[in-house]
Amino acid sequence: MSLIEPVFAAHASLLNDEALGRAALRKASWRLIPLIALGYGVAYMDRVNISFAALQMNRDLHFSASIYGFGAGLFFVSYAACEVPSNLLLYRVGARRWFARIMFTWGLLAMGMMFVRTPPQFYVMRFLLGMAEAGFFPGVIFYLAQWFPAHMRARAISRFYISLPIGSVLMGLIAGSLLELQGRAGLAGWQWLFLIEGLPAIVLSLVFLLYLPTGPVEAKWLTDNERQWILYHVNQEGPVDVHSINIFRALSDRRVWQVSLILLSMLTCAYTLTAPAILKAITALSNRNVGFLVAAMSLLGAPCMLLNAMHSDRTRERYFHVAIPFLIMAVCYAVGGLTTVSFLAVPALALAALSYYSLQGPLLALATSFLNGKSAAAGIATMNTIGILGGFIGPYWMGLARDHTGTYQPGLLALIIPSLLAATTVFVMRSKSRTGGRQTIVGK
Repeated sequence: MSLIEPVFAAHASLLNDEALGRAALRKASWRLIPLIALGYGVAYMDRVNISFAALQMNRDLHFSASIYGFGAGLFFVSYAACEVPSNLLLYRVGARRWFARIMFTWGLLAMGMMFVRTPPQFYVMRFLLGMAEAGFFPGVIFYLAQWFPAHMRARAISRFYISLPIGSVLMGLIAGSLLELQGRAGLAGWQWLFLIEGLPAIVLSLVFLLYLPTGPVEAKWLTDNERQWILYHVNQEGPVDVHSINIFRALSDRRVWQVSLILLSMLTCAYTLTAPAILKAITALSNRNVGFLVAAMSLLGAPCMLLNAMHSDRTRERYFHVAIPFLIMAVCYAVGGLTTVSFLAVPALALAALSYYSLQGPLLALATSFLNGKSAAAGIATMNTIGILGGFIGPYWMGLARDHTGTYQPGLLALIIPSLLAATTVFVMRSKSRTGGRQTIVGK
């Protein structure tokens, strides 16, 4: 018997009260998810605004596509290297303080990108930015898993992760205008972009420190019964033995590495989907209009993300909700890689982007379905550590393809491989789950 069970035994009728559960989760959703989503949206903008800055920066600093791709990707190398220790520190010091530290340091470094002048400086700053932000995303997934039972998790994750397409919308809408501040106060447009988009992270770090509870126990806005309902139902789906430490068991589980491979494939593809340079090469639009195009594609991604997650939770099925979008992405890359005709290539890249957004909630819910406690902190960080390396592979590969062939088409065509690899891995996991049953890895 779990050590937590006697605490809840006297409240069995309340703990099975569906109305109480809905009230508790509604409060958690409204109190936590908008703030976390805002934080991640700012993080995403500071991570990928380099793609818009490159429209001017590469010309001003004489960076080739390969130099840019290598530097842009270095963010993900240091991010990956620091993921596991960052998530374990989050487990030790608490989400509130650790999230605030992450946001403050990445905000300063994001603003510091405006002082870059040479390729080595560019490489160092991107590397440091990755170190600063490491742990935020897997930390959020681990944090939400402490608040929402598994059958509600895809929706909770998608509601927070909707900040990704919304962040892309905002970046698309404002980045072009910021680039047009060229010459104001002696700064280039790309310098204004880094300066203005880095400030919100510093402000939000203080909000997180003052407002965010470390877990349900610290949430003063929950009643005692609501707090007990959340703690009981979260632990019921993944019982915790407080005397066991199964980090190494989590890291040796094949499912951790399978999800890691899926994430690696996904993120190798992700940073090409709405890349301004690729869209500009295909369409020959102005910087501002490319921004509007990115915004439109991302705006359509938000309902796709929510609807697929809701259907996945309703049917309690994860695998097909992840695999089918990957198969669609493979077809879209084939179209985008075989033609430069904008009325074919742009819709193909847009559909690939919508597929990418739609698979997020089910995939991340799948990643938390077999880990619990400290194992979750280590396991989720490990998955993201390996997966995030795709953020280095994707931009660097596309830069090499552009420099050696003069076009992005061969790079896009090659992305069929990771898309199909991810879909195949999902189907293998599904087959193993049906024949081997489900086992939760626990550990405090």
